Amino acid sequence: MAARGHVQDPNDRRLRPIYDYLDNGNNKMAIQQADKLLKKHKDLHCAKVLKAIGLQRTGKQDEAFTLAQEVATLEPTDDNSLQALTILYREMHRPELVTKLYEAAVKKVPLSEEYHSHLFMAYARVGEYKKMQQAGMALYKIVPKNPYYFWSVMSLVMQAISAQDEKLSQTMFLPLAERMVEKMVKEEKIEAEAEVQLYFMILERLGKCVEALDVIRGPLGEKLTSELQSRETKCMKLYQRLQRWPECNALAHKLLLKNPDDWQFYPSYFDSLFHLMDQSWSPPDDGEHCSEGPVHHTVADVVRFVEERIKGEDGKESRSLRGPYLARLELIHRLRGRGSPDQSLLGDPLELMVQFFGRFGDKPCCITDLKIYLHLLPPEQHVQFINRLSEAVPLTERQDDGGVFSFPADTRALQRHLCVCQLSRALGLHRSLDVDGKLRLISELKAHYRHGLKFGKNALKTELQFSDMYCLMAAHVYIDLWTETGDEDMAWQSLGVLQEGLSHSQSNAQFKLLLLLLYCRLGAFEPVVDLYSSLDAKHVQHDTIGFLLTRYAESLGHFAAASQSCNFSLRFFHSNQKDTSEYIIQAYKYGAFEKIPEFIALRNRLNQSLHFAQVRTERMLLDLFLEADIVLSLEESVKAMSLSAEEDDIPWDSMRDNRDLTVFTSWEPKDRQLSDEHRRQSLEEETTWLRIRSLTLRLLASLATLGHAPSQQNSEVSNENGVGDKTSSLSGLLSQLNQTLQTAAQTDTERRTQYPFLGPPSTRLASALSSGSCQCQAAALQLSVHLQELETAGLDESSELQTQICNGFKSLVVQLQEILNKCKGDLLEMKENKLKTRPSLLENLIFFVETVSVVLWTAGHCAKILRPLKSSLQKKKKKKKDVNTALPVVVCGFQELTGSLQDLLSQTLEHIRGQESNVTALKLAALTLEGHTEEEASFTKAAMDKVQSSYLRSLQEVGDLLRKRVETLKNLKI
Repeated sequence: MAARGHVQDPNDRRLRPIYDYLDNGNNKMAIQQADKLLKKHKDLHCAKVLKAIGLQRTGKQDEAFTLAQEVATLEPTDDNSLQALTILYREMHRPELVTKLYEAAVKKVPLSEEYHSHLFMAYARVGEYKKMQQAGMALYKIVPKNPYYFWSVMSLVMQAISAQDEKLSQTMFLPLAERMVEKMVKEEKIEAEAEVQLYFMILERLGKCVEALDVIRGPLGEKLTSELQSRETKCMKLYQRLQRWPECNALAHKLLLKNPDDWQFYPSYFDSLFHLMDQSWSPPDDGEHCSEGPVHHTVADVVRFVEERIKGEDGKESRSLRGPYLARLELIHRLRGRGSPDQSLLGDPLELMVQFFGRFGDKPCCITDLKIYLHLLPPEQHVQFINRLSEAVPLTERQDDGGVFSFPADTRALQRHLCVCQLSRALGLHRSLDVDGKLRLISELKAHYRHGLKFGKNALKTELQFSDMYCLMAAHVYIDLWTETGDEDMAWQSLGVLQEGLSHSQSNAQFKLLLLLLYCRLGAFEPVVDLYSSLDAKHVQHDTIGFLLTRYAESLGHFAAASQSCNFSLRFFHSNQKDTSEYIIQAYKYGAFEKIPEFIALRNRLNQSLHFAQVRTERMLLDLFLEADIVLSLEESVKAMSLSAEEDDIPWDSMRDNRDLTVFTSWEPKDRQLSDEHRRQSLEEETTWLRIRSLTLRLLASLATLGHAPSQQNSEVSNENGVGDKTSSLSGLLSQLNQTLQTAAQTDTERRTQYPFLGPPSTRLASALSSGSCQCQAAALQLSVHLQELETAGLDESSELQTQICNGFKSLVVQLQEILNKCKGDLLEMKENKLKTRPSLLENLIFFVETVSVVLWTAGHCAKILRPLKSSLQKKKKKKKDVNTALPVVVCGFQELTGSLQDLLSQTLEHIRGQESNVTALKLAALTLEGHTEEEASFTKAAMDKVQSSYLRSLQEVGDLLRKRVETLKNLKI
């Protein structure tokens, strides 16, 4: 192959058109072109594989796989065929087959560097660390290059990380990796920074911190140049692990002298001080304090050091650095935490924070800097503090439509005023106002927002307006009024002001997130879809904020959008598997060894994600509710999903809550912020709801796979066929579901958690339990167990069981009627010139639809069992010429059930039609919004229109689904 390196292979020219067709997505033409080529050149294996790729992409997976295997069994060694097969196997999600390909190629061409490296990367894709280690060493023997040797070393480290037995890692894998690197060190063959990083990683994992320190401080450490202060940061980490506080303190002090604004070293500086004080450490009488230089071991030393840094900043003509000023507040915070009287050495926190504001108040970061130290101020100083800050804000008086307000003359003054407003809210001063006070505050915030728009007239569409935070804060105060007074008008005003803000600042993610939350709380999902897609969530954000979308889509009746939003998330989770492998391969190629464990950890974090498990479960349930017994039968739907009742693929013990619950900008005081207890309770609630949904899904799968062959004559045969086992599996799952429901109901009555408005959304658990839908679904599925018993016993010997089943039928109808009664009422209504929403009625309606679907599937299962039993009974009667034609009790009960279900569905459809008429009849344009300008009213009415349209869409989708269910009910005759 090497001999004809400059001569173009004629096969490349022949294959080029097929590659082009595949690249352009013209798969049919690629297949045709491949067929033509194969007629002339039967042995052109690559053409066969390219044809297989075309078949795979047109959905003919089996044909594609057969063709690929024909070529693979020939163990090709030409580059084209191997690469084409690699592409095909990746698209088939069968990376393990790529390893077999290159194993064969390496055997045939044992000295090929390229094939050996491809084999190594193929093992990396499937995480075969032991084989990677061997492949790396084999490659190094052929081509003795350092990177190949260290691939092998890293593969040993990965064996250590992935080993279940920690002892094995510490006694075998890591020491072997250490010896391999030491060999290279002794031979002075270490060349690259990556190799030193790997050596450091091994020593750190072995807990050999002293040896690691020697490496970092020695000549090898000089190779660590890709990151600023890489050596110093690593030394600091090791000193902390070794609890060598004098060195830690001296190094931090030395680094802060160089750069007093580098915040990462202040915590180490203060931590080490307090450790030294607790140990009563004192410097030696003669000689240096420690290897890193002088140590500050008293509060006075540290105070003096911080004050000197501040003096240095005060005397500068250029802009001061924030680090030293914040360090002073941080030191007060820590000294106060220890109850030390030395905090007074640094001054009064109020004065220091006013001074900080004077210097940095016009920076947007001022609010986040000061917010974490507000607890240093006693409550009686709060108003005084805000007044002092307000004095430092230059405002010019100007008349406004709503009253007389003073406005900033430039953006720096605006930023100062904005910071004062945010600090007022963070201190709880907004909360303490009465209703009139809050309304006046809103008027002032809106006036400041509109005044500030003039500074951003020439801003690009993608830029935010300088005054956006006023608008967001006004919306927050409206939400305060809504939650405190229950006046829904405040929610509409909040929507209006946010819509206005978004019209001027189209890229403001906080406006979009809060709008999204408000619309969902008001029961409208339609506007949310566009808002979420305009956020343009990237990569891991589908996991961290995806819950905001998927939580509400189905529960508010937007089934099509729910499918779409689940697909959004699932696409990311599924591609993560493939993408992570590519990241790992790139890390090996470029020697970024320390990143490889991080990529593995990311993959595990996403695989164990609570959101992933929820979306997967909800997507399958949604598919069943929308399609089972409508598009496909329940059995076919379950089969198409490859859903198994026995397998539970949710990692309950290692589940991770990756939700970002702080995604909303908030200025709430500490007592109103999201607490750790809230997070714990939310996770518990989410996990319980997921368990209920997962068990329901598995029960439906179990119901679908129950055997239906009439087996009343020979119950032993039924066990041999596995029907008995399936019934016991169904019973086992039912007892788990009932137990979970019982625990959930008990917890729900004991603790009704009220999360902060901007905290995690509550699950559907509480409303599912109060509507009775979970209990009704469990009762319906319990009936299927009794029906299996009836099938085994036969109609002649089962009068008691038949009565029990009939009572079950009646009970189901009563429970469904109760759920339906909880849906009655107007979803949207106009009262006293105000629009009110009742989203809970909509959620109950969705629960009714889900529950009816489960009852209908149980009824379908019942019909399949009763039909053969009834016909065999009729045959017996004909033979005996029995005049008594009375139907068995269970058959009469079943006919009553289908009749009642028909009535219930008719009632529901009638209710939905009535609601559609009511919602359509609402004349929102005629609403008079008093006390608001025409522009404000137009934004609020636009938001109301969106809510009205969303409710109509919900009713339409629910009605369509129920009409399809009515059709399936007609087929349930026996």
